[in-house]
Amino acid sequence: MRIGVPKEIKVHEYRVGLVPAAVRELTALAHEVLIQTGAGAGIGCSDEDYRSAGARIAPDADSVFSDSQLIVKVKEPQLNECARLRPDQVLFTYLHLAADRAQAEALVRSRCVAIAYETVTAPDGSLPLLTPMSEVAGRMSIQIGAQYLQQANGGRGILLGGVPGVPPARVVVLGAGVAGTNAIEMAHGQRAEVTAIDRSIRRLRELDVQFHGAVRTLYSTADTIERALTEADLVIGAVLLPGAAAPKLVTAAMVKRMRPGSVVVDIAIDQGGCFQTSRPTTHAAPTYLVDGVIHYCVTNMPGALPRTSAFALNNATLPFVKALADKGWERATAEDRGLAAGLNVVRGAVVHPAVAHELGLAAAA
Repeated sequence: MRIGVPKEIKVHEYRVGLVPAAVRELTALAHEVLIQTGAGAGIGCSDEDYRSAGARIAPDADSVFSDSQLIVKVKEPQLNECARLRPDQVLFTYLHLAADRAQAEALVRSRCVAIAYETVTAPDGSLPLLTPMSEVAGRMSIQIGAQYLQQANGGRGILLGGVPGVPPARVVVLGAGVAGTNAIEMAHGQRAEVTAIDRSIRRLRELDVQFHGAVRTLYSTADTIERALTEADLVIGAVLLPGAAAPKLVTAAMVKRMRPGSVVVDIAIDQGGCFQTSRPTTHAAPTYLVDGVIHYCVTNMPGALPRTSAFALNNATLPFVKALADKGWERATAEDRGLAAGLNVVRGAVVHPAVAHELGLAAAA
C-alpha cells in the first residue's frame, strides 16, 4: 500500500505521523511510504533519515495526498487538507469531530474513510491511541500551570511546592483518567496540595491507595467542584467521554468565584473543554483572562514537546498502521472491533454514534 505522511500545518504543530523507525518497519513489509519534505524537522529527523528508512520524499502536500492510499497524520486535517482528500482514501489521525462541525462536514463531502485515533478501543475498553498523548498532556499541564502561576505571567506568585513555613499551591484535578492521573502524579511529586475529583468511587479508592492517602479525593458533584475551585490556585480539566463533547463541569459563575491570578488548564479542550469559559487557543497565543483567571486552552498541547510526543504516539499507532496497510481498512476493521470503533466517517456518512449524536445526526450503519 502507498502510505503518505504530510507535514503538519496546525499552528505550532511539530509532530509527524510516522517517525523513521516506523517507516523502516513498513517498507520492510513492501509498503511504499511517501513523506513530505521537512515533515520530520520538528522532531529532529531529516529527509535523509527518512530516505535511509526507505521512504520517498515528496516536494509538497499535494503530491502526498494525490499519490497515497492511506494518509497518516497527527492532528485533525485543516479544511484545505480535507479538500485534498478523495473518495475511499483512508485518513488515520486525531479528529475530535464532536467539537468541530466544519471539519466533519468537509470529511463527509470528501467521501473518504476517516479513522480517529481517539476512538480506537482496546479490549479492556481503554483508548490506546489517546493514552500516550493524554500522558504527555497530563504531565505537561502541571509545568504549564506552574509557569503561569508566576506573577510575571499574571499568576498569583505561588510556588507549587511551597517552602518550609509557607504552604504549597492548591491543585485541583477534574477527572482521574489517564491525563488526570498523570497530572496528579506530577503535582504530588512537586509537593503541591492535590485534590482529585471524579465520579468513579472505584477510581477514587485506587488513587487513595496509589498515593497512600496523600492526595485528597472527592466525589464529583457541582457543589464539590464549586467548593474546591474557590480554594484552588491551579485547576486541571481532564474529563473525557470517548467521541463525545466534554461535559461542562465548571460554569462561568464558578470561575467568577475563583481567586484572581489562579490558573485553569483545560486538557479537554480538544473535545470542546470542560469549563464553560473555555475556548480553543494556540501555542502562539495560549492564554486569555476571564474574571481575573488565566485560561490555557491549547488544542494541541503535546505539539510543544514534539519529539517525546511523536515517538510515544508512533509506539501506539504502528500496529494499527500495519494492519490497515496489510489488510486494507475493510478487512482490518472487520477483524478488529477496537479499530472499527475508530471509524468516524465512511464514504459520506458519520458512522460513530457518539460523534453523530453530538453533531445532531443519525449515525449510519
